[in-house]
Amino acid sequence: MMEAGELLGMSERQFRRYRDRYEEAGEAGLLDRRLGKLSTRRVPVEAIEEMLELYRHRYLGWNVKHFHEHLLRDHDFSWGYTFIKTQLHAAGLVERAKRRGAHRRKRERKPCEGMMLHQDGSRHQWLASGPMLDLIVTMDDATSTIYSAFLIEEEGTASSFQGLLETFVAKGLPSSLYSDRGRHYFVTLKAGGAVDKIRMTQVGRALERLGIEHIPAYSPGARGRSERMFSTLQDRLPRELALAGMADIEAANRFVAQTYLPAHNARFARPAAVEDSAFVAADPQQLAQILCIEEERVVARDNTVAFARLRLQLPHSPIRDDDRCGAAVHDDFEP
Repeated sequence: MMEAGELLGMSERQFRRYRDRYEEAGEAGLLDRRLGKLSTRRVPVEAIEEMLELYRHRYLGWNVKHFHEHLLRDHDFSWGYTFIKTQLHAAGLVERAKRRGAHRRKRERKPCEGMMLHQDGSRHQWLASGPMLDLIVTMDDATSTIYSAFLIEEEGTASSFQGLLETFVAKGLPSSLYSDRGRHYFVTLKAGGAVDKIRMTQVGRALERLGIEHIPAYSPGARGRSERMFSTLQDRLPRELALAGMADIEAANRFVAQTYLPAHNARFARPAAVEDSAFVAADPQQLAQILCIEEERVVARDNTVAFARLRLQLPHSPIRDDDRCGAAVHDDFEP
């Protein structure tokens, strides 16, 4: 009986039970006694229909994981993710995931927060029935925590400064910033070529003055962490904004900062390998003076400078004489 049990993949004791049941009732005694009985853990059909109706009329198009989180949080459902996914597949409401491609190894994260930040923008229809907008995100490499995220009509120097200012005031100065080679980040003499390390953009000049290393990405794959984060945001954020009834940029940005980001970071941020922080505290007033657009102009004899088709009058100063001298005009950025 021990050898027979091994052949059948069961213990000797279980084989003895089957032997006794066969002697008592023949082949019928070998049938699983659970057949034909309803499970005590069976989900009521009415509850399944309620869940499917919720998906059809309120959450249609959401991915299963996102939908499952809202079921647990807002609708007092306690079923597992796999069960929900199976029911949605059976009802034809969600397509089965396609087979993944070749495995690629991810770049190791920085060991502690503040060693590297990612800043990037994603153009998408973030608001239901609204125009295409850019979402500017500043994120930590070590933890995937999003420090700043806001919608804007078009990505550029001003939006980069806004994201950096919000992050630096709240957290401090990081060691480095990783970004694409957009023209507001780097000067690139040849399309697809290396960046010019001598000539700098306004963003590059400000980062150099703050002592922050600016690292260019040379392919979308190099920005894999940012690309995966934007894939998650494009899937979730528009649906959250629509569910909250957000229809304009100002209201949407308040919702993102006050409601969405705390929940997103609680769900997707991860602890750093090292608890220490590489952020360095900075004076907010000094940051506002550096994170701005600077232009050089020559002061005319009447103490005026030309800027943006305007003639600006300089106030009297005892440190200036009547000779011409150089002057820097600061276009301070205010978010």
